[in-house]
Amino acid sequence: MEKTMWLVLAVTTVVVALASPQAEAAISCGTVASDLSPCINYVMYGGAGAPPDTCCTGIKTLYNQATTTADRQAVCGCLKSVAGQASPTMIGTAAALPGKCGVSIPYQISPSTDCSKVQ
Repeated sequence: MEKTMWLVLAVTTVVVALASPQAEAAISCGTVASDLSPCINYVMYGGAGAPPDTCCTGIKTLYNQATTTADRQAVCGCLKSVAGQASPTMIGTAAALPGKCGVSIPYQISPSTDCSKVQ
């Protein structure tokens, strides 16, 4: 159970990093988890080397789906809730994923991120 919780936390952290600002939230935490699930092992086991292509595809898909402020804030909230339970190493690995996948996000993946300020 603890391993599963860390995996979910890692995925959520990645999602927070990828969220973009929008108006109406149409993205659920289930969508975030689904898109980022290919990143779980990478985040949980140290993130050595390049992330899997399927992970980067999921990150880019989620980023492109988060078109409104509300969407980005929703994704941020999902990731923040998971990050609050992750180790600092996992958070750091997850936070580096968007950049490794060629996606630039306007906030840090962190349990202290104020998602209400995400644009």
